Amino acid sequence: MPDPSDHLLVTGGAGFIGSHTCHALLARGCRVTALDNFDPFYDRSLKEHSVSMLAAAGSDRFQFVEADIRRAPEMQQLFQAIRPTAVIHLAARAGVRPSITHPALYAQVNLEGTINLLEAARQCDSVTRFVQASSSSIYGNNSKIPFAETDPVEDPISPYAATKRGVELIAHTYHHLYDLPIASLRFFTVFGPRQRPDLAIAKFIRMIDQGQPIPVFGDGDTSRDYTYIDDIVEGVLSACDRIADHGERVWNLGGSNPVTLSTMITTIAEALGREPIIDRQPLQPGDVARTWADLSRSGSELAYSPRTRFEQGIAKQVDWYRSLHPSHA
Repeated sequence: MPDPSDHLLVTGGAGFIGSHTCHALLARGCRVTALDNFDPFYDRSLKEHSVSMLAAAGSDRFQFVEADIRRAPEMQQLFQAIRPTAVIHLAARAGVRPSITHPALYAQVNLEGTINLLEAARQCDSVTRFVQASSSSIYGNNSKIPFAETDPVEDPISPYAATKRGVELIAHTYHHLYDLPIASLRFFTVFGPRQRPDLAIAKFIRMIDQGQPIPVFGDGDTSRDYTYIDDIVEGVLSACDRIADHGERVWNLGGSNPVTLSTMITTIAEALGREPIIDRQPLQPGDVARTWADLSRSGSELAYSPRTRFEQGIAKQVDWYRSLHPSHA
């Protein structure tokens, strides 16, 4: 357990994973500074609502800073002003398909932004450890399953995946040069309340509930290792607790129970009590056929063990959706 006097800077702190992480840290008694730039990738009001909830939960132990990690001088000034003891870096330009359209933007946010934070962290002597989000997408269409951290990851098939592999390599370099403990966490398709509205589960819940046709790319047999948000947050906090013992490490955080697209749709429809309308479309470039996390390393080194079954997680996310849209119940 971290010392409650820890002061953690959480980038992307108003987003889906970031806001849940901030809430868990506040529950531990830590001080938290959440940073977010309210990128217009989705509705600002959703993030503002998360920030207001965190402010209410954290009282005088929470503060929010609106800033952009691409602005190096601002990051330097922020670190010197707040002097965090640890950084949990979750800010990123996310999404495989949009990265194909806007590769330069993804490089600026994900690569340049991460370097700015690492530079600020290594020049701020209060920072003792750095945890950052990577992605299961870096495994590409790996033929070996499940995916282990020791597998080759030299064949990313989208700009997003390439930038996430890049931040892992940058982390390795900064640890080598400056001995800063750095964890890179390969998240496997995270879902749950407050999930980004562009992601498949959130989008399908909304569209099925409203009787809209849902786009299904391929024949429905692609699969994802869906991971409930509470399990991911436990892994993030454990990595923050333990990375100093390892120096520099990559860990998978997944559910280790792949679910096909067809099963995902059926599960959502059953939770909603609606019949889905399928709009069959061709497979999309950049999409991988399947993901599946090998949790051997994270299980032994982080005591990471996901506890939320897919059906339970979907039911919780549907309940949260219903709380926001009671007229659709």
